Amino acid sequence: MSGSGAPGPGAAPCRFAHYFVLCGIDAESGLEPDELAGENFDQSPLRRTFKSKVLAHYPQNIEWNPFDQDAVNMLCMPKGLSFRTQADNRDPQLHSFIITREDGSRTYGFVLTFYEEVTSKQICTAMQTLYQMHYAEQYSSVCASSSCSMDSLASSIDEGDATSLAKLQRYNSYDISRDTLYVSKCICLITPLPFMQACKKFLIQLYKAVTSQQPPPLPLESYIHNILYEVPLPPPGRSLKFYGVYEPIICQRPGPNELPLSDYPLREVFELLGLENLVQVFTCVLLEMQILLYSQDYQRLMTVAEGITTLLFPFQWQHVYVPILPASLLHFLDAPVPYLMGLQSKEGTDRSKLELPQEANLCFVDIDNHFIELPEEFPQFPNKLEFIQEISEVLLQFGIPPEGNLHCSDSATKLKNLVLSDLVNDKKNGNIPSNALNMYELLKGNETIARLQALAKRTGVTMEKMTITAPLTEKEKDGKLPCEEMELRDYKLNVQLREVFANRFTQMFADYEAFVIQAAPDMESWLTNREQMQNFDKASFLSDQPEPYLPFLSHFIETQMFATFIDNKIISQWEEKDPFLRVFDSRIEKIKLYNVRAPALRTSNYQKCSTLKEAAQSIEQRLMKIDHTAIHPHLLDMKIGQGKYEQGFFPKLQSDVLATGPTNNNRWASRSTTTQRRKDRLRQHSEHIGLDNDLREKYMQEARSLGKNLRQPKLSDLSPAVIAQTNWKFVEGLLKECRVKTKRMLVEKMGHEAVELGHGEANITGLEENTLIASLCDLLERIWSHGLQVKQGKSALWSHLLQYQEREEKQEHSAESPVAIGTERRKSDTGITLPTLRVSLIQDMRHVQNMSEIKTDVGRARAWIRLSLEKKLLSQHLKQLLSNQALAKKLYKRYAFLRCEEEREQFLYHLLSLNAVDYFCFTSVFTTIMIPYRSVIIPIKKLSNAITTSNPWICVSGELGDTGVMQIPKNHLEMTFECQNLGKLTTVQIGHDNSGLLAKWLVDCVMVRNEITGHTYKFPCGRWLGKGVDDGSLERILIGELVSSTSDEELGKQCRTPPQQKSPTTARRLSITSLTGKNTKPNAGQIQEGIGEAVNNIVKHFHKPEKERGSLTILLCGENGLVAALEQVFHHGFKSARIFHKNVFIWDFIEKAVAYFETSDQIGDNEEALLLQRSSCKTFCHYVNAINTAPRNIGKDGKFQILVCLGTRDHLLSQWIPLLAECPPITRMYEENALLRDRMTVNSLIRVLQTLQDFNIILEGSLIKGVDV
Repeated sequence: MSGSGAPGPGAAPCRFAHYFVLCGIDAESGLEPDELAGENFDQSPLRRTFKSKVLAHYPQNIEWNPFDQDAVNMLCMPKGLSFRTQADNRDPQLHSFIITREDGSRTYGFVLTFYEEVTSKQICTAMQTLYQMHYAEQYSSVCASSSCSMDSLASSIDEGDATSLAKLQRYNSYDISRDTLYVSKCICLITPLPFMQACKKFLIQLYKAVTSQQPPPLPLESYIHNILYEVPLPPPGRSLKFYGVYEPIICQRPGPNELPLSDYPLREVFELLGLENLVQVFTCVLLEMQILLYSQDYQRLMTVAEGITTLLFPFQWQHVYVPILPASLLHFLDAPVPYLMGLQSKEGTDRSKLELPQEANLCFVDIDNHFIELPEEFPQFPNKLEFIQEISEVLLQFGIPPEGNLHCSDSATKLKNLVLSDLVNDKKNGNIPSNALNMYELLKGNETIARLQALAKRTGVTMEKMTITAPLTEKEKDGKLPCEEMELRDYKLNVQLREVFANRFTQMFADYEAFVIQAAPDMESWLTNREQMQNFDKASFLSDQPEPYLPFLSHFIETQMFATFIDNKIISQWEEKDPFLRVFDSRIEKIKLYNVRAPALRTSNYQKCSTLKEAAQSIEQRLMKIDHTAIHPHLLDMKIGQGKYEQGFFPKLQSDVLATGPTNNNRWASRSTTTQRRKDRLRQHSEHIGLDNDLREKYMQEARSLGKNLRQPKLSDLSPAVIAQTNWKFVEGLLKECRVKTKRMLVEKMGHEAVELGHGEANITGLEENTLIASLCDLLERIWSHGLQVKQGKSALWSHLLQYQEREEKQEHSAESPVAIGTERRKSDTGITLPTLRVSLIQDMRHVQNMSEIKTDVGRARAWIRLSLEKKLLSQHLKQLLSNQALAKKLYKRYAFLRCEEEREQFLYHLLSLNAVDYFCFTSVFTTIMIPYRSVIIPIKKLSNAITTSNPWICVSGELGDTGVMQIPKNHLEMTFECQNLGKLTTVQIGHDNSGLLAKWLVDCVMVRNEITGHTYKFPCGRWLGKGVDDGSLERILIGELVSSTSDEELGKQCRTPPQQKSPTTARRLSITSLTGKNTKPNAGQIQEGIGEAVNNIVKHFHKPEKERGSLTILLCGENGLVAALEQVFHHGFKSARIFHKNVFIWDFIEKAVAYFETSDQIGDNEEALLLQRSSCKTFCHYVNAINTAPRNIGKDGKFQILVCLGTRDHLLSQWIPLLAECPPITRMYEENALLRDRMTVNSLIRVLQTLQDFNIILEGSLIKGVDV
């Protein structure tokens, strides 16, 4: 969208209009059916379309805006020529169009289509012949089946009477002797800026001049020459008056600090869609989905498309933008890229008949029926309810119902205040009722107008059409607005609505500048390295936003429009600012001046727009007081006798007088000073006037189009070669997008490791990860829908998978025994095994099909992608799916992405790189599904019996819940169980009831696997369970760690990095105490370091955004956790020699201390210290007793763990340590040099533990189950 280049010599680009165009039937070539428009031949010839031609255009060409004949012809008459007879409605119709060039610059076209009598005998005869052939065919088919319904009937015919031939003849017949034949013709203005109202008025006046009984005051050439060469663009912030055939026309242009020009009435957009729908569609556009507008009316398509893109300010739509898609370009709906297109619906066709190649990410807007279909999942716009409330207040002030006003055309009364002075706006095309135009002639200059209007007002009849008055005299002019009331209301409403939208973005992105990364020293180096560079600190920006905004913002900052916005910001260091950016930045400055809020303080409080009045006033002032007046149309040096006036026919214009402008073309440019000229040049640069593109601009475009696919389809040449080339561009674009997306996912996921390697910012929020995965799902859907032969279902990927599944299952039945991949079992050191999961694409599909929560194909495809990604099988599965070439050929055209061998291989390779990181994108999203798990207990056989005679039990816990206690079947070490998704697994509690002769049990570890995702967790133990052995524990809490899947190695995917968060390998001490002497003991320094490290990790955990935190359980009870570190402290210098052959544990010391506290009265220095000490002692004794009396068979080390966890949670550790260090039992149980007996060490330990005071620590239920404090 960004404009390019600067004006060439002189003032040429400052002209109001660039071209005047005439399109219609070419008498020479006669009737050529328009096959591309795809009309069927069942229709009456009057309803078929024929090829139109550009009959004339003036001037021939302009260097800075070359004339594109095919595109203009196609857009002026998107349906080609249409014929009518005197029996048909022949109202003129207005529509506009836009041509977006490949560099993104735009040109606007405004078209008035009217019907002209066909004078060529040849064409009338041809039509008669066609009709007779058609009639004969219909007659025979009607006789053959009297009940058949015929497409050929116009929509006005009731289908029920379809067989009535009489009706058929009456409506669609043509008889050369009886009927007059009319054919469509159009006049069009092509302009650099969208001055819709002014162009509309000019064309209507031109048309009136042709149909009027009197010839116009001057030949038509004078008016056309005037608007082409003598009317300038109004300067920014000014208004301009120029002259049509009968009346002056006024247009105005916003100033440099106002919102950019937009002349399409937003009122109509809100009436057509309704406020709620509009906000939803607006959100889809912001998130760069595929938007398809659908209406019978071209002008509605244009109004809605321009209206919505106008509201995006300060952002600009960056992808394919074709508000009117000509019938011959329907294959563009196949484009696997975000697009905003408008499609004309045929009369009477149903939405269900519309075959769209892809709908997984489509927002379908049926304008005429006030109905939208939205993509399945997308985040809501922030503060949506307050936002809608604020907009509806503005709408109500202007008398517009927020729910829209669909049937406004039916009741004339509603039209009362909504009528433009030149045409009843019947919400279609602003059709001009034919009688009104003749009335204009009758009433021109007649006083009765005033009386009739007064009468109309009183009776409530709407006759606004009659306000078509003759030009005002000077006297009347002073008292009356030069620009009509209704138009002014529309302008004011437009600007106020746009202010509300712009204000939302100003509030949401008020601090955006703080997060822009200005990494490059100069423009050249920035452009060269653009693709590798991070230009916005996304993670920090999101961490600064209010929680409710995050789902939307995390998606939005990934869009191309946001990236381009930030690029423009960076480029503004070296170049003049992009005008959109300039206006936006100045608004942020203003906010900061007024609000003076702390920049770091983000709030989701809704702040309404405060600039509505000023915005409306500035427009009103411009329209009240005209700044500039253009030269009047005047007689030209024309040949006499040519182009004679003939009512109802557009004359043949004299091309020599229209081919070039006056010689002193510079008359309005010379006024402006050089600075003004420079400013204008910049403004043109912005307002989409593409001029000379030098190399640097090309460079810029390339940099800007990063991650974009083909920007704009070429509307002209439609040869197969061009279509093939377009598709090739799509294929390249998809591959590039895949490369960029997978790289971004890797960089984000690898976090710190990547940062050290210089790949940009650290860590990734769960939210941002979700966004990236959602956009990967969207990309895969677009790749799978490119070049489909026949569309089935809403998700192209899922329908391909289903067909694959069907074929495979047929083969399976025929070949009875399916071969599993990797069926050998997985041996652990002990010989107990966990059977290997079969790698099967079909099996993964079945898992998804069994999920009753997912109701749609798009949802199933997304779930399957997430599951495959989590299992690190995405690339492999897709490779397998595509290996069935017969199926691929059946489903896809030759040019489809999936049939381009080399690109497909590269695509799979990019996806393979995602196996380097661990994703939990399935487990963490589908939290309520039932999942089968398999657990295996692995004992240490060398030192103990493999099976225990007691009754063992197990309880598995994860981030989302636990299984509850489950009895393990007797004599079994393996069991499977099903329960609701536990999330990532964290702990296993294992225990037994100590019954039978061989109750004691030495467990090495427990393995648990999620049977759907294949994630396997190892819970190391390495301790005894049993009375009278080790610390006498009958149950233990084990902390889990994720094991890297064996399939990784099997499948040769050695591109792993260490997992994101290393869980503990808690092969925790076969009890440090029970094996004393064998362990090499850590020294005092190492122990203190260990404590510091453990506390530090907990502090870091709380400093991360909530979505990024790992498991706190691991930091407390894991291998290098706080419990282990404190155990080391308490073991240092501990006299743990066997007293009477019995092990002594730390817990024994704790119990001795409690006994001492409970029996003695402490003596303190002063009252206060004494009270404090007493309460600490009391809580300490209370906690220890609660743990001892808990109904659990936990051993002494387990009890110590619970005490530390509770002390950490309730911030009591730092009070307890000094009590223990002071109590007399310490002298009996600890050596002189023990850390606990060294005052300095104890003090530093207390200080370290105090740093945990500020955190709200929540313990996992399994750690403290049954302990009531």
